[in-house]
Amino acid sequence: MRIAIASDHAAVALKAALVAWLREQDYSVEDLGPFDTASVDYPDYGYRLARAIGEGRADRGIALCGSGIGISIAVNRHPAARCALVSEPVSAGLARQHNDANIIALGARMIGEVMAKACVRTFLATEFEGDRHQRRVAMLSSPELGSHVQEA
Repeated sequence: MRIAIASDHAAVALKAALVAWLREQDYSVEDLGPFDTASVDYPDYGYRLARAIGEGRADRGIALCGSGIGISIAVNRHPAARCALVSEPVSAGLARQHNDANIIALGARMIGEVMAKACVRTFLATEFEGDRHQRRVAMLSSPELGSHVQEA
């Protein structure tokens, strides 16, 4: 499995720890930066990560910033991205099972390295259930499919 990972300056240390840990487990990891703590704009790195997924350079992605919120919003602007902000393994697993999330976002200021690894481990090990969820996931990239509710 090929994994792309990106962060902002607030999450460089957590990103480095996750990259090393993933490589120890023989994952192919593309680190999209940044590589120091100089201030950067998280949308730039979120867009970079989303493009890596959209272009097929990575199978799954990990987005990191201080809270995880900003970078998850940026990533989700790309139609190929289904990014879920998670803070514990249950939500990481459900993001895969029910939403076929191909990227997770984590907040470096919100969770520690141990919990981040637990989230990533679950995210990478969990398969999409498909079935009743497939139609809903298809709607995420094609809003015109979501015409089942009458306008108020």
